[in-house]
Amino acid sequence: MSKNEVDKLSGFTVVTGASSGIGRELAKLAAKDGCDMLLVADRDLAAAEMEVRDCGAASVEILECDLATESGVQELMDKIGTRQVDNLMANAGTSEGGAFLDHEWGQIVHTIHTNITGTVSLIYRVGRTMRDSNRGRILVTGSIVGDMPGPYNLIYNSTKAFIDDFCVGLATELKDTDVVITCLLPGVTDTEFFRNADMEDDTMVGQTDMKADPAKVAKDGYEALLEGETKEVSGLMNKVQYFFADILPAPLVSKMHERMAKPDGK
Repeated sequence: MSKNEVDKLSGFTVVTGASSGIGRELAKLAAKDGCDMLLVADRDLAAAEMEVRDCGAASVEILECDLATESGVQELMDKIGTRQVDNLMANAGTSEGGAFLDHEWGQIVHTIHTNITGTVSLIYRVGRTMRDSNRGRILVTGSIVGDMPGPYNLIYNSTKAFIDDFCVGLATELKDTDVVITCLLPGVTDTEFFRNADMEDDTMVGQTDMKADPAKVAKDGYEALLEGETKEVSGLMNKVQYFFADILPAPLVSKMHERMAKPDGK
């Protein structure tokens, strides 16, 4: 076992975007390892809190805040206080489907601030403490679409391109420490994502019955974090798709994405 590999997680664990989907499943996995949990989301966390408690967490706290805002990030840091964060699972993210120029500017900014600004700000603050103590693990939820030009989900894909590359670069900067940075790259997953992005009823990707189980995706990311892996593409078909997205001409990949994400009637 290398210095970056462990059998299970332990200690104080913060999970953002923990109300549902991949984030909730990640929280349950950490709870089963007996971690002290802080669940964070911009919506009600009561059901997630109960489920995580039932999974065996040593303790569970919750915080509702908007990590797209500076005040929301600060609210979370105040909640953490002087405690050392042993594990951070930065899963919070949002999106909106449809054509870029059809959105209100406020929607676009909110997505950028949630997926990039808030995520990077939190990693910066928690990561500095981890580096100074030479211990800690950070799992960030990226996406395979970060390698795909994304018409009709353009801002989401572009923010994930940043996050995917950011994680690899940060892992390189910290390679001589015992701080682990892992980026989970899921594909189409059966979560509230498509409903929240208004893509559930009128896009091919929203209607497909080939969505991955969020519990399986979370397990892949969790195991990669335990093993000290830098990137983990969840699912065999997603690995194939990710590989070809990297070698095919970008205009062709963009057209393929358009076919899946363009609303009916457009």
